[in-house]
Amino acid sequence: MNSAVAIANLLYRYAEAIDGGDLVAAADLFARAEVRLAGDRRVQGSAPMLALWQQNVRIHPCGTPRTKHVISNPIIEVDEAAGTANCRSYYTVFQATPALPLQPICSGRYHDTFARDGDGTWHFATRDYSLLDLIGDLSDHLLTPSGR
Repeated sequence: MNSAVAIANLLYRYAEAIDGGDLVAAADLFARAEVRLAGDRRVQGSAPMLALWQQNVRIHPCGTPRTKHVISNPIIEVDEAAGTANCRSYYTVFQATPALPLQPICSGRYHDTFARDGDGTWHFATRDYSLLDLIGDLSDHLLTPSGR
């Protein structure tokens, strides 16, 4: 598999895990990453990411947040010799619950960097999680009032 496809798959695995309610699997993707949050706060590793999501993401009785994260427009730039890559992408989160008809609830951008291990496997190195551009009704998605 070429590097750009492997990196895109990491983006999509994140969406699949979050939407499936598997917060542990989503957090594991960031085991070796530093994540920038709103207010220039930073966390590193899977445990802080898991704690953050467990404190903020509403899991419904079906075991999921009842969301679909659509990640689009990935611009992936790979430095094969260095084993590093950058990616800028958009995301839109859709949600439907018994109280909320299907609708987009937020949209923003991800700015990610990646590193390749000696065995050729790519992993997240950094993510800027602070680039939330458009906010809709987050009342059935977040346990906190603002989501920022």
